[in-house]
Amino acid sequence: MSLAEFRITRFQFARDRVIGDSQVRADDANVAALELISTTGQVGLGFVQTLFTPLPDQSEIERIFAAEVWPGIVDQPALGLVHRVSRPRGGNQRGPSLPFHEALQVALWDLAAKEAGLPLHRLLGSQRDRVRAYASGLDFHLPDDAFQALFAHAASVGYTAFKIKVGHPDFDRDLHRLALLKAVIPAGSKVMVDANEAWSAKEAATKIEAIRAAGHDLLWVEDPILRHDFPGLRMLRQSLPWMQINSGEYLDLSGKRALLMAEGTDILNVHAQVSDVMRIGWLAADLGVPVSLGNTFLEMGVHMAVALPEVEWLEYSFQNFDHLVDQPIEITNGWAIAPDRPGHGLVLSEIARRDWARPHLLNRADLGAAPANPRLSR
Repeated sequence: MSLAEFRITRFQFARDRVIGDSQVRADDANVAALELISTTGQVGLGFVQTLFTPLPDQSEIERIFAAEVWPGIVDQPALGLVHRVSRPRGGNQRGPSLPFHEALQVALWDLAAKEAGLPLHRLLGSQRDRVRAYASGLDFHLPDDAFQALFAHAASVGYTAFKIKVGHPDFDRDLHRLALLKAVIPAGSKVMVDANEAWSAKEAATKIEAIRAAGHDLLWVEDPILRHDFPGLRMLRQSLPWMQINSGEYLDLSGKRALLMAEGTDILNVHAQVSDVMRIGWLAADLGVPVSLGNTFLEMGVHMAVALPEVEWLEYSFQNFDHLVDQPIEITNGWAIAPDRPGHGLVLSEIARRDWARPHLLNRADLGAAPANPRLSR
């Protein structure tokens, strides 16, 4: 059951809407599917994604993976590789030339679970099969009407918690967007805001108090200040006891550990690096710190969410990637359901491989129309 071969399929297409925050914007999807194939024929699937710069031609992605990653995993069992701990010394502490780290962890865990004959969340030790999902708009660059339409739709399909982007240079615009949100969601809904490090610590305290004074109760404020400003984050936690600080998204595993040790967050934000998430999740549980799952590609983070004891929320942002797989993760009435299929339950669609694969880099003008987003048309 060792790794025998790999396959990479490159995708590039226009998004159905612009996504972004106070610091960044993305109009296109740039993705590659990584499939690891064992000697038994089982396939583990992960996805490489870049937000701002298109991936190179598929042949170049394959060349880099073959040169920089494959020699360290070929002929080895996935179940052993997912538990491997390396020594971060000198030149060994570096990533590959392309962002394979997350895709590799996801594909290896998918393959390991399949070979164990278990859904990934069961292999990770879950005692439940669902977690609450909140609707996240990635909405900073949307006009007001599209902003309201997105969150009104989310409310209509069962979401009861909503997160919007703030951090605009004109703070009145942030307050305006919160008022627009309040007008289209049910009374009593949970509301979160995400500033993406737009503020300084004192500025954040002032603006969060102003948000409350304007009549908006917040469940949490995400990444209000710089990721390494642990004293500032701790000050916000202590001075604003009526809501929570959610941070850690931009930190690696070591940075997240340092954040926890500095008592710099009320909720630790993690993403889709399965091994890293489980390791830091166990430490968070030991310290009694809740964990939230941020955006994960095709929502595969539901497996870690239901396996970790401190996770209450998983982010869902209506990104149109469902056409890439045969059967997406189910989200019903604001709950994300962990599949009971072997592995993480996502299988690359042969229709997508046929119709949406783009082995060569395209100019944006040649991308054509975005694929339809079925979760926005219900």
